[in-house]
Amino acid sequence: MSPIRSATIAALASAVVATTLTGCQFGGAEQDTSPIVIAADLELSGAAAPVGRTYQRALELKRDQLNSSGALNDRKIELKVKDNRSDAAESLRNIADFSSDSRVSAIIMGGCNECAVGAVGTINEKRIPTIALAASGAIASPVAERRYVFKLGPNAADSAAALTTELRRNNVRKVGLLISDDDYGREGATALKSELDKARITLREQKVKTTDTDVSQQVRQLTTSKPDALVFWTPPEQATLAATSAQQTTFRGSLFFDAGAAGDLFLGAAAKAIERATLIFTQTMVIDDVIATTPAKAARRQWFQDYTARFGGYNGSSSFAADAVQLIADAELRAGGEVGKVNRNGIRDVLETSQMDGLSGPIRMTPDNHSGLMPQALTTLVARNGRWRLAG
Repeated sequence: MSPIRSATIAALASAVVATTLTGCQFGGAEQDTSPIVIAADLELSGAAAPVGRTYQRALELKRDQLNSSGALNDRKIELKVKDNRSDAAESLRNIADFSSDSRVSAIIMGGCNECAVGAVGTINEKRIPTIALAASGAIASPVAERRYVFKLGPNAADSAAALTTELRRNNVRKVGLLISDDDYGREGATALKSELDKARITLREQKVKTTDTDVSQQVRQLTTSKPDALVFWTPPEQATLAATSAQQTTFRGSLFFDAGAAGDLFLGAAAKAIERATLIFTQTMVIDDVIATTPAKAARRQWFQDYTARFGGYNGSSSFAADAVQLIADAELRAGGEVGKVNRNGIRDVLETSQMDGLSGPIRMTPDNHSGLMPQALTTLVARNGRWRLAG
């Protein structure tokens, strides 16, 4: 085992166990060895299956790491996974099933915005803590109506601000925007328009359905106005299609990807079309470019290496799923309650004040903000030689 890996596991163990020593070291309390059951509602088939399978791999890897680390005080994480088939109605049935299982501590939902937004009412009614990995701000806001719902992943306003900074730095004056016609796309369009207006950058947009497999017509429409840059605010597969479509036109400007368009580290067949494109995303995507000068950076580097070793590549969204598991496991250990029984209200309360330097970056939940990824987690990446690299 490498020194970095040993240090990372030791740091993980001490960080999690430190929160529970008071409860189990003194007073001779009965040791709880019951499993920590985390349910996952994921898009394992249908339009969003590639992202859903990424989340499943990440959940399984993080489960295995925590179970073997000794950090859970003789407890083990069990995953209970259901496929929502990229369908909001199926997802809602899954949430209802999970909620009725008294062994389930919390739920992790995948990348489907409509699924997460549509489940808010049931989640609150059943009082089951839920962390969604989808991007829409409506998942976690307004907090007063979403007490049991939390969100990990980039926020539209933060992504829009970072994108606009890069557009200004590149002296872009006219932008063509391709957005997904869903909650996150509409939210992104509003946020980006606001930022671009302040920067006096003009905008023209085209929409695509999240199920579209051909976006060439919309891309051609955008390029007819001769923009300086194209911004793709879509799921990863559509962003790749859009870049390839742009390459087949007369457009020779710059390409910019919103954080929601992040996918695999290596660009494969689309590498030529995406070369020199800019992506706003978390540093963990390219942590092999970063010197591990802090324990948090060392943990991110180890996660990147472990994921790559097991699955043969890296996907940027994996760290959000892993952080969700960590947050729930920590909340379970800190929530207290009767031995062998799940304290969902206690878990919710702990989640609402959780703070950690996660694999994705700094995460801070508060009673007023259930969307935990901090703006500082986002950085600028550039496509070079078939993969994403840290800009600069």
